[in-house]
Amino acid sequence: MQEGSRSSVHSQRSAFSVQRSEKNFSLLTSNFSLIDTHCHLEMDEFNPDREDVILRAKEAGIEAIITIGSDLEGNLRGLELSQKYDFIYSAVGIHPHDAKDFTEDIFNQIKAWIKNSGMGQGAQGKIVAIGEIGLDYHYDNSPREIQRDVFMRQLHYAKEVNLPVVIHSREAKKDTLEIIRESGVSKGVLHCFSGDNDMAEKAMSMGFYISLAGPVTFKNAKKPKEIVKAIPDDYLLIETDAPYLSPEPFRGKRNEPSYLIHTARAIAEMRGITIEDLARITTLNAKRLFKIGQLPERGVIAYKIRDNLYLNITNRCTNECSFCIRFHTDYVKGHNLRLAEEPSEEELKDVIGNPSHYREVVFCGYGEPFLRLDLVKSVATWIKQNNGKVRINTNGHGNLIHGRNILPELKGIVDSISVSVDAQDEETYNRVCKPTFKNAYREILSFIKEAKQFIPHVQLTVVDLEGVDVEKCRKVAEDLGVGFRIRKLDVVG
Repeated sequence: MQEGSRSSVHSQRSAFSVQRSEKNFSLLTSNFSLIDTHCHLEMDEFNPDREDVILRAKEAGIEAIITIGSDLEGNLRGLELSQKYDFIYSAVGIHPHDAKDFTEDIFNQIKAWIKNSGMGQGAQGKIVAIGEIGLDYHYDNSPREIQRDVFMRQLHYAKEVNLPVVIHSREAKKDTLEIIRESGVSKGVLHCFSGDNDMAEKAMSMGFYISLAGPVTFKNAKKPKEIVKAIPDDYLLIETDAPYLSPEPFRGKRNEPSYLIHTARAIAEMRGITIEDLARITTLNAKRLFKIGQLPERGVIAYKIRDNLYLNITNRCTNECSFCIRFHTDYVKGHNLRLAEEPSEEELKDVIGNPSHYREVVFCGYGEPFLRLDLVKSVATWIKQNNGKVRINTNGHGNLIHGRNILPELKGIVDSISVSVDAQDEETYNRVCKPTFKNAYREILSFIKEAKQFIPHVQLTVVDLEGVDVEKCRKVAEDLGVGFRIRKLDVVG
């Protein structure tokens, strides 16, 4: 919760849909929805037109709203709204501004609400978090010692009932991080984040999401814009904090959930992705943290990121790389890539549609594409026949897998190939990538050298992680006469 004022009416329509095949996978469409993870619909600023504000949010494609309590009356009004509207949820807690008024009776009332709500389960389970709690050393509306005590007590209770926390921290970095660490709480969000990169890194290391709001759209907001680019997909949330902190072009007016689209667009642009990507990522994260809505249950076989279409044809791989995303999550850019079964050629063609609509069609996904060489060749040929461009992301084991030189078979049907080498020498490669094959590193270098004869663009890629000498890897690429790209650890898609 921050300071702010009223705003004008705005409406932005969007939609969200999922197309599912008969088998156990799907292709997500380019339409989208958003979740406002933090606003204050119960506040007096919305008294004149609250129902209209909620309707505009629904029309703007806001799939869910979490209205956040800050004092006893606000908690009660937020709960009433969550019971009245099926897509509104609530969080209950005492804000640091109101910590001075915290009593056992108030705490017992919060506990009773949560107990009666079923802690997020069942027909009445609309309380999804404890919040807004935390520390505010900017205004000091409550003595700092009392703020710290009330913050810690609410954290301990959240851990007891297994609910995430919504944390307000302003000019209180050191104490906020120390109290979270001491509490042992490991799920929650630092809302309307105003800290630095160090604070964000430490919070994320404890399992916390970072939520961004309207200030990222302000022209002179240098620090928030730096944070926008630094937060990994898996830890990013967005919010309005309405009625406060309206984004451009509504700065200075009352904020409302329908304005979330403007913040989302700005963040997407800064991160170099589409708003559809940003919406999918943050909506998934909100659902996972607050246990609301339905998560994608089926692995997608084709997924769009920016202007490319990626084909997820297998989850099998001949490496067990220590950094591989598939060992940590089922999701990339909000897409579930965990396949229950591998797709057929016809199913891939069906979800691709017109290949010329994409800058590239990329064989990538969670596994090694060359494990399904015949399918790759057949689908790639079809893509080229239909005016598409083909790229293959591979670990370079294709010749080892098939016991022959497969590269001549790719001539004319593959435009580009990116080979993940991820090491400057064989010893490092074996340690980092744990290949199934012996002498894999030398075979990969031979594969890359040979690929230049048959594929127009060949690129060596490497993940920037501890123990990998990026400059030596760059020299390997130069010696082989191919392109070179550094991939940032934990940044995928």
